[in-house]
Amino acid sequence: MNDAWTDRWNDRYSKEEFAYGEQPNNYLKEQLEKLSVGTILFPAEGEGRNAIFAAKLGWTVSAFDISVEGKNKAFRLAEGNNVSIDYQVGELQTLNFNTEQFDAIALIYAHFPADIKSFYHKTLDKYLKKGGLVIFEAFSKNHLSYISKNEKVGGPKDIEMLFSIDEIKSDFDKYEIIELEEKEIELKEGLFHNGEGSVIRFVGRKK
Repeated sequence: MNDAWTDRWNDRYSKEEFAYGEQPNNYLKEQLEKLSVGTILFPAEGEGRNAIFAAKLGWTVSAFDISVEGKNKAFRLAEGNNVSIDYQVGELQTLNFNTEQFDAIALIYAHFPADIKSFYHKTLDKYLKKGGLVIFEAFSKNHLSYISKNEKVGGPKDIEMLFSIDEIKSDFDKYEIIELEEKEIELKEGLFHNGEGSVIRFVGRKK
């Protein structure tokens, strides 16, 4: 990823206020509360709201992002909630996760650059145990029409960074689909996710 991409996220996360709030994503919360605790990885975790929620439930939490400022905010949030998480900074291929290390991987608005997003999904698969779950929520390709009506809802403006059901089926082709849908939802997450948007939601179990 280029320096401009890293700088953008460092700038967003360097402010005092949490860009997407301190509360977990609703879909993630709903899914994690159904599960027994184990080990979980949060890619592109930003300021840590979802990772800290999982840690409070008793999960052993790992996370990564390209933003040092995101890590700093995540540690601040972890300290305020009396939990600890492992948080690495860097691109996925430079990090030291182990094969089949995790019981779950949570991809919550993990909008990677278009040229690497499928590569990241297929690489992350190696770190998930057989029988493990992927929990995914991110903006769909139809979300561009929502941004045109309300920029406060947030999300990438590059359609290639957005997702379709077919892309998810392709990237996670060795998974039992527990849930996969495109849905209009109302977001209220901090400063940058506010209003109606179109998302893909997916829960899959690795075969």
